[in-house]
Amino acid sequence: MESKLEILVIGTNVKILETVLRLLNTKENWIATGVLSPDEALRMCRESNYQVFLIGAGLSDVEEAALSAQIKEIQPGIHIIPHYGGGSGLLFAEIYLALGTTNQAQ
Repeated sequence: MESKLEILVIGTNVKILETVLRLLNTKENWIATGVLSPDEALRMCRESNYQVFLIGAGLSDVEEAALSAQIKEIQPGIHIIPHYGGGSGLLFAEIYLALGTTNQAQ
């Protein structure tokens, strides 16, 4: 039995976040969870183990850098991926690239 890829997604726009989560959760072995604020993201990373942290649009460069550093302190092995749009193909490709795999079946 394959393990599930746990993905935490942050985005400040509810509708866009819902769309990204819907797309990610179409993958059989992926479980995506969304948050709307850096505080929520930090809380979730303290409570659960994620392999991927996907950063959507809406955070300033300073917020993004600070949050990424804090997330890495909590979960040093997490893959942090910025995603600012471009469609589902690009979204999936960014995740596969970060994980070092081209296995689209995951």
